[in-house]
Amino acid sequence: MTKGRLWTKDFITASVINFFVFLIHFLLLVTIASYAVDKFHASTNIAGLVAGIFIIGALIGRLGTGRIIEEIGSKRILIVSTLFFIITSVLYFAAINLFLLITIRFLHGIVFGVASTATGTIVAQIIPHGRRGEGIGYYSMGAILAVALGPFVGVLLIQYVDFKMIFIFTSILAVISFAISFVVSEPTYELPRQDQVKAVKSFQISNFLEFKAIPISIIILVIGFSYSGVLTFISLYTKQIHLEEAASFYFLVYAITVFLSRPFSGRLFDIRGANFVVYPCLFIFAMGMLLFSQANQGISLLLAGAIIGFGYGNFISCAQAISIKEVPPHRFGLAISTYFIFVDLGFGVGPYLLGSLVPFTGYRGLYLMMTIVILATIPLYYFLHGRKVSYE
Repeated sequence: MTKGRLWTKDFITASVINFFVFLIHFLLLVTIASYAVDKFHASTNIAGLVAGIFIIGALIGRLGTGRIIEEIGSKRILIVSTLFFIITSVLYFAAINLFLLITIRFLHGIVFGVASTATGTIVAQIIPHGRRGEGIGYYSMGAILAVALGPFVGVLLIQYVDFKMIFIFTSILAVISFAISFVVSEPTYELPRQDQVKAVKSFQISNFLEFKAIPISIIILVIGFSYSGVLTFISLYTKQIHLEEAASFYFLVYAITVFLSRPFSGRLFDIRGANFVVYPCLFIFAMGMLLFSQANQGISLLLAGAIIGFGYGNFISCAQAISIKEVPPHRFGLAISTYFIFVDLGFGVGPYLLGSLVPFTGYRGLYLMMTIVILATIPLYYFLHGRKVSYE
């Protein structure tokens, strides 16, 4: 098997665009609720809606993108979506009331879903077949870095500048993404047969979802659901256990761990197969969640962040690689959109359902329950996908 070249112009450009798109998302995620409260005197639940409706928009945006990419190509979708990303970023200046702000957040989420699906599809189409685990691992580092940098930069900007400067900053990032999208070449791959083209033009569920990607997508839905509790309630949890200072470094430790470990997990995925990486990642994630639930010192909280990064952070890139593994290139767009639809469902539903459990379980009890849920995904993965995979 030839390794093939990974670090091409198109791979680097698509990865950079993906990083900027996710950076804008996470930067606004931690600032927009405060903006709604300060500017429009929104209640906490309405401020949560302003932040969360973005995810609903992203889910809707992904739903039809795979089919459109299959029809007109991923580069065109990338250029158009990054153009609209500029427009929706600038529209925040026109939000004169809460209804308009919520509408803009919804539209911004749709465009985010389309743009991130387009970059994911381009990368999937240009990565050499024998290096997909490694390639997607490197590509998805952009989102991991954005998870750490976005909230950090957002909180920093809130302290020193007004919200207009935040919107100017995100608009500049959107303009850069649009400008460099023209550098990307249209990926070349084997075209579908005429009967497949006719099927695309008819109304079928398979034109919106890739069924081969659904088994691993179910796993990522459950895993994302479990981790959404950490993302959503870490500030409240650490305030309750008096570890707020350590919590400010949690995502940094998480990102560093993923950044250092993902190249190795990606190569192991390609060399030894999916099961060799997935089973340990799920078990390690569960152990990290267990430690997180029982943390009583800053060092234990940060250690939990490192362990979770090693487990969850590497699993999500492996799952994305699995989602396209058995899919023909012209269906990569649908596979990627299917995968992220389930990701969005997990992160969209998780905070509400888990939040409703907190009064009964407390935060420690909630994270202990999530440990059990994560462990339960190990046999679930085996039945849905793992038993069909042989070690390479």
